[in-house]
Amino acid sequence: MARGFLARTVTVVSLTVTLTAVAAKSSSCTYFYPLFQAARNLAYSPSSESWFHSKAAKMSNCKDARENLHNKARTSPYPGSNIERSRVPNDKVDWSTEWEDYSPVEYTAQSVLAGPKWADPEIGVKNFSPKFNEKDGQVERRSQNGFYHVENGRPRNPVGRTGLVGRGLLGRWGPNHAADPLVTKWKRDGSGNKVAHPASGKSILQFIAIKRKDCGEWAIPGGMVDPGEKLSAALKREFSEEALNSLQKTEAEKEEMEKQLNRLFSQDYFVVYKGYVDDPRNTDNAWMETEAVNYHDETGEAMENLHLEAGDDAGKVKWVDIGEKLKLYASHADFVKLVAEKRGAHWREDHNLVCHDGAEIKA
Repeated sequence: MARGFLARTVTVVSLTVTLTAVAAKSSSCTYFYPLFQAARNLAYSPSSESWFHSKAAKMSNCKDARENLHNKARTSPYPGSNIERSRVPNDKVDWSTEWEDYSPVEYTAQSVLAGPKWADPEIGVKNFSPKFNEKDGQVERRSQNGFYHVENGRPRNPVGRTGLVGRGLLGRWGPNHAADPLVTKWKRDGSGNKVAHPASGKSILQFIAIKRKDCGEWAIPGGMVDPGEKLSAALKREFSEEALNSLQKTEAEKEEMEKQLNRLFSQDYFVVYKGYVDDPRNTDNAWMETEAVNYHDETGEAMENLHLEAGDDAGKVKWVDIGEKLKLYASHADFVKLVAEKRGAHWREDHNLVCHDGAEIKA
């Protein structure tokens, strides 16, 4: 995190919306992400123009809002397998709801059980005594959303039941921390002028998206934070690996790329979101958390000499126009929407049409 940002005073405005109030406004098709009983917090620093949303607001598709709570973390089959989760009804997601017959499926992928350096051993293995809710050596086991419960030696997903216990594809018991660099610029015509959307009249913002190899969905080019790694370093590393294919570059090419990236990543930025992510890999005992950070290239010059090239976990990479029809991996569409709002960019095509269906990005 940039030193300047840490040094600035952040004014916190907390908006708490009860479930009853949300239901009363269901005609607007809006609901709040279900962390800590539907509370949304927003922090804003006027001096640094830095924001973060700790619980992102999100649009529904005009259905009962409960159908969308903790949704991707309950989908089957589990990614990369034929494993079917135990079905968890909407009214049984919350741990506070009694459910004596709950019988989740146990699953941890063989790639995790093989013991790679990025994965924990199984609970109960000799000499493995993880310190949950603490910084455990170089491994960050604290959640960005606060304290989480541990039962029978296993951490419990803070948002609710998923129908599956174990770690699935995730390496760490408890929170698995990721970093998502959201790099944006204005869409411009041949003369260098900003392009406005004909429906909203607002300038069109673009961001760099990758097509994930594992599921084929478009996403922000992020990844896991290594043990002991600073967030700022993880953000730049993941971006260069996935969007610029830095792992396949020569040392000279990497050095030149580093100079260009430093120009972009040293600019003012804002933290779009930090906390739990509704990810299809989540289980009752392991879940994804991220910090999504927007780096904006206002003039387009910082990225001008950097050639986009998919690498690492990315199959494709491209600049994508931001708009309400975006359908992205996990909660990434929520992050992109918040960036569009912050930048005053185009998002909604028809301001009279509240409910809509998502559309895939054309490859």
